Amino acid sequence: MIAVLFDFSGTLFRIESAESWLRGALAEAGIVLPEPEVVETARALAVAGALPGGTNPVRVPEEMAGAWATRDESAELHRAVYTGLSRQVALPDPALHDLLYDRHMSPAAWQPYPDAGKVLRALRERGIAIGVVSNIGWDLRPVFREHGLDPYIDAYALSYEHGVQKPDTRLFAAACAHLGAEPRRTLMVGDDRRADGGAAALGCAVHFVDHLPVTERPDGLLPVLDLVDEGGKTSASG
Repeated sequence: MIAVLFDFSGTLFRIESAESWLRGALAEAGIVLPEPEVVETARALAVAGALPGGTNPVRVPEEMAGAWATRDESAELHRAVYTGLSRQVALPDPALHDLLYDRHMSPAAWQPYPDAGKVLRALRERGIAIGVVSNIGWDLRPVFREHGLDPYIDAYALSYEHGVQKPDTRLFAAACAHLGAEPRRTLMVGDDRRADGGAAALGCAVHFVDHLPVTERPDGLLPVLDLVDEGGKTSASG
């Protein structure tokens, strides 16, 4: 069986901006801040790397370095790391740190890339098995369901559910096993050359896309359809 594996964040979906994220949490908490303070606080949170799926921290605190490296291997560690990063930024209510973390897990915080549905639907019409392989600390299935993409996904291999994270080949192997697919007939699509590129060690072909805002990458996934031909073969691409 031929199969295509997709990364989640930066590949099929993109998280909202740090400013939108903060505004959503403030609204939920009923807190109103002066506009300049909202903008500056959002900037500080982005610099701290507190938004999962957003930019990485400019500097990971030394005492968090070990946890940062393995943050996607459990739900508890993932929450601890990201709320720890957000606590580097002063917020008007300490409860906002957990509220922000909860906000990023909501389907409303994520948008699919414009061509994601088109590509997934086309693959399904060709009879190609589809999996999602993600380094993540929470269940992303509701995001796919809310945006109408879950019917196209045959298997999810999420790092926190397996206790290993990409580039460990065991996570890709788990996805292939779920799909009943041979790695050499499987294509991995992702935005991180190190993490997603780990699939190559298992024998998968690998194709990379750019981790850009949704509005700046309207058709970055379309080449996947050319890489998976009707004859059941996959080819690697840079």
